Amino acid sequence: MPSWNPNKQGKFRNSLDGSNPNSSPKLGEGDHPKGGGGVCQKRLSPQQRNTFSTEEVPERAILVAVCPAGQTVERAEEYLAELEFLLKTAGGIALKKVIQKLERPDTRTYVGSGKLEEIKEYKQALDADIIVVDDELSPAQLRNLEKELDTRILDRTTLILDIFARHARTATARTQVELAQLQYMLPRLTRLWTHLERQRGGIGMRGPGETQIETDRRLIKEKISALKLQLAKLDTQKTLQRKNRESLVRVALVGYTNVGKSTLLNLLAKSDVLAENKLFATLDTTVRKVVIGNLPFLLSDTVGFIRKLPTQLVESFKTTLDEVAEADLLLHVVDLSHPDHEEQIAAVNKTLADIHAADKPTILVYNKIDAMEDPIPPTSDLRPPTSDLTTIFISAAKKQNIDALRDLLYEHVSRIHAVRYPYNNFLY
Repeated sequence: MPSWNPNKQGKFRNSLDGSNPNSSPKLGEGDHPKGGGGVCQKRLSPQQRNTFSTEEVPERAILVAVCPAGQTVERAEEYLAELEFLLKTAGGIALKKVIQKLERPDTRTYVGSGKLEEIKEYKQALDADIIVVDDELSPAQLRNLEKELDTRILDRTTLILDIFARHARTATARTQVELAQLQYMLPRLTRLWTHLERQRGGIGMRGPGETQIETDRRLIKEKISALKLQLAKLDTQKTLQRKNRESLVRVALVGYTNVGKSTLLNLLAKSDVLAENKLFATLDTTVRKVVIGNLPFLLSDTVGFIRKLPTQLVESFKTTLDEVAEADLLLHVVDLSHPDHEEQIAAVNKTLADIHAADKPTILVYNKIDAMEDPIPPTSDLRPPTSDLTTIFISAAKKQNIDALRDLLYEHVSRIHAVRYPYNNFLY
């Protein structure tokens, strides 16, 4: 048996690149290695062969809303504009907005049959990927819409939950979001499975068993119970942390999402908390110590509220919202430049009432006055039900009227401090 000759191996290697004069000539583009017809393609470089891209392609969506009785079309358009901002935050783009005036949403398909055909035509013409609805759909409506339109349907709650899942960073936030998602998913499992055959056991165990959907429902319920226990432990830890802060007055920033709460926190506390022009950029409660004059107090930034905030999120974020419920003073930040800021105030007040925090002393801080040509104090009576309410106009981004806000904070916090800690020498 002949031994292996490294020279021959080298000669073979040279014959591949054509550097050996005795080797056969290279194949041209018109030649075929087996002598047949066709084209022998050039060998691609590694960069050319790697055609997979990690760039996220935005999903194209059609936005749908029903304008019920007692609501104007202009208000429905404002709601769709907010839904478009939610979609943009989630990484999608809106191709078309569809509004239908109905007495109430259709119990079967949310919109009427004629509007459903119109949406189907828009979907085919615009090559849309998803349909987003500006309400929380029932399981039946969700199932029927997916069947009729043959595409993925998202409602407002699903979109908000997706944004929360994208922005969750800490273990507490992830646990809260996962719990909310499972609670929302539980009654909607019927649309997730097509293999609902009954399971079978081994020999002697032939029986009806469980359907796949029953198994999944049981597993989700067990997961929900485990997450609630985990959140209870986290709640105990947060409660202990808050007890350690009882020696200082606590002030909480509340308000609609994307009104500038984090920007105001950075300005007052000289911190560097993430502040972006996105909805729900802040999920976890951030607490910073602020000192004005000779008076220290704690300022906390909490998750922003929104119209039609899913009840699952309010329940799941109880640990985070307890910071608001236990605060001594609320700074209710409002985006004055928003055309619908009065309804945003009402939405925040409703959420504060849900967590039993609506009767706390409140400073109404109208932000973004730099975006107004002629800021006029609003005359709306949408106010929290409290006698201790003060209004001030500022611009956190342009640092306008911030000194007046600091003076106002000092006045309110010192009053609370003198009552709660009369023997403390901070003020003297």
